[in-house]
Amino acid sequence: MSEMFCYQCQEASGNRGCDKAGVCGKMPDVARGQDFLIWLTKGLSAAAVQSRKAGLPITREVNHLVTGSLFMTITNANFDLDAIRARTYEVLSALRALRAQLPADATLPEAALWDSGDEAAWAEKEHEIGVLSTKNEDVRSLRELVVYGLKGLSAYSKHANVLLRDDEEVDAFIQQALAATLDDSLSADQLVQLVLDTGAAGVKGMALLDAANTGRYGDPEITQVDIGVRSRPGILVSGHDLRDLEMLLEQSRDAGVDIYTHSEMLPAQYYPFFKQYQHFAGNYGNAWWQQKDEFDSFNGPILMTTNCIVPPKASYQHRLFTTGMAGWPGCPHIPGGIGEEKDFSAVIRMAKACPPPTQIEQGTITGGFAHAQVFKLADKVVDAVKSGAIRKFVVMAGCDGRQKGRNYYTEFAQALPKDTVILTAGCAKYRYNKLNLGDIGGIPRVLDAGQCNDSYSLVLIALKLAEIFRLNSVNDLPIFYNIAWYEQKAVIVLLALLSLGVKNIHLGPTLPAFLSPGVAKVLVKKLHLSGIKTVEEDLQLA
Repeated sequence: MSEMFCYQCQEASGNRGCDKAGVCGKMPDVARGQDFLIWLTKGLSAAAVQSRKAGLPITREVNHLVTGSLFMTITNANFDLDAIRARTYEVLSALRALRAQLPADATLPEAALWDSGDEAAWAEKEHEIGVLSTKNEDVRSLRELVVYGLKGLSAYSKHANVLLRDDEEVDAFIQQALAATLDDSLSADQLVQLVLDTGAAGVKGMALLDAANTGRYGDPEITQVDIGVRSRPGILVSGHDLRDLEMLLEQSRDAGVDIYTHSEMLPAQYYPFFKQYQHFAGNYGNAWWQQKDEFDSFNGPILMTTNCIVPPKASYQHRLFTTGMAGWPGCPHIPGGIGEEKDFSAVIRMAKACPPPTQIEQGTITGGFAHAQVFKLADKVVDAVKSGAIRKFVVMAGCDGRQKGRNYYTEFAQALPKDTVILTAGCAKYRYNKLNLGDIGGIPRVLDAGQCNDSYSLVLIALKLAEIFRLNSVNDLPIFYNIAWYEQKAVIVLLALLSLGVKNIHLGPTLPAFLSPGVAKVLVKKLHLSGIKTVEEDLQLA
C-alpha cells in the first residue's frame, strides 16, 4: 500500500500520481489528512442536502465550512497537519449538529455517519477513503474531476465571502455535487453531466466574485505597474485575497513601510481603490514557483494569503506569514475569519526592522484589461478586426509552473503573428508579459485581465464579441484557446468554458493525470478538448 496518492495538479509524479511524497512538498501524513477532511466534508454536504430536502435551513457558517475545507486542500495552500486536523474537528462538530436535526428516515452515506474522536481510528480510516478507493477508473476520474472543479469554485466563493457576498445556489450546488461523488448508483453519463453542471456553477461563482471585487474596489483600469523597488522596508503580499491586502494597507498606512505584490496578487495593482495608498508600491518578482529566490532577496516579511506556497528556505521561513486557508508548519499564522478584522501588526513590526528589498528588475508592465476596460475599447477592437489589423485572439490563460516544457508558452507567444492579440488571466502570463510584443494600432498585443480569479472577464469578452459580430456561438469567433493549467482554479475555469459550449480548447503542458483514457476520449469526442503539440504545429491552428 502506498503512503499517499495525489494527482490533482499538473506536477503529478510521472503524470500518474504522487505516492511517496508530493512534488509540491506535501508529506504523506498531510495528504492523508487532506483526503480525510474532504471525505468528511462530503459527508457534511450529504447531511446538508438532506436537511434542505426536509425544509431545514443551512447556515452560512456551514456553507463557509464546506468551501473553506475544500479551499484548504487545493495545491500548495496548506501543509500544516495541525491546522488540517483542527479543521476536521470543526467539520465533525457541524456534522453532528446537522445529523441531530434530521428526521429519523433520512438516508445518509457512511461519510455522514462516521464519528470518532480517536485519532487512531482516523488514521485507519484515512487508508480506506483516498482517491484510489473508487476502483472503477472512469468513475474515479469523473468524480475527481468534479471534486477538483469544486475546489477551484470554493476558492472563488471564499474570496467573495470575505467581501460579504454569498450565493446560496452556488453553495447548495457545491454540497449537492460533493454528496453525489459518494453515490455509487450514478452512471458515467450522469457523472459527465455533473462535470458540466459543475462548470455552469463555476460561471456563477466567477460572476459572484467579479461583482464582489468590482463592487468594493472598482473596475480594473489600464495601469503601468512598477517592477523596481523603493528605498524603504517592505512587505510582500502573495495569494489572491484582496480583503487581506486591504486590511494590511490600512493598518500600515503610516508605518513607514511599503507594500508590494507578488505573483498572484499582481492584479490588485489594477483596481482604483488601492491606488489611494501612497505606500502601495509595485510588483516584486515573477510567478509563484520562483519565490524561493525572490522571497530571499525581498529581505522583509511575506504574507501568503492563499496558495501558492513553495516549501520555504530556512533563510526566510521566520518571516513567512500565512493567513486564511494557507499554512506551513512553523510559520506564524494570522487568524481571522470571514467578516473579522485581522491584526497584521506583527507583520508590520517585523518589516520596520528589515532592510529594503534588493532590486531584481526595473521598468514597468501593463495590465488592467478586465471586461469593463475592454468594453470601453470595443469600437477600436471591432474596427481593427474588420480592417484585418487583428486577425485572431489567442486565449492564453491559466497557471504557470516549474516544468521546463512550459517554455513552450514563451516560445508560442513570441512566434505568434503580429496580427494576433493575446487575452490572458492567471500566472501563465509570467511566461510572456515582460516580452516586448508591441501593439496593434494602440491596442497592446497582450491584454492582461488579471489572475485566475479574473478569468470571468475572458468569458464576458468572448460573449461580447460574439454579440457585436452577431454570431450564434463563441465558437464562430476568431479565437484560439491555448490554456496552461496547474491546479484546481484552472480546472474550474476549464469546466466553465466547457459548460458554455466552448470547443477546441488546447490544454497543456500535459493533460491531467486524473483524466482516465476513457474520460479523455469522451472529452475529446464531445468537446474537442486536446493537448498541445509543438509550437510549430499549434501555430498552424492559430
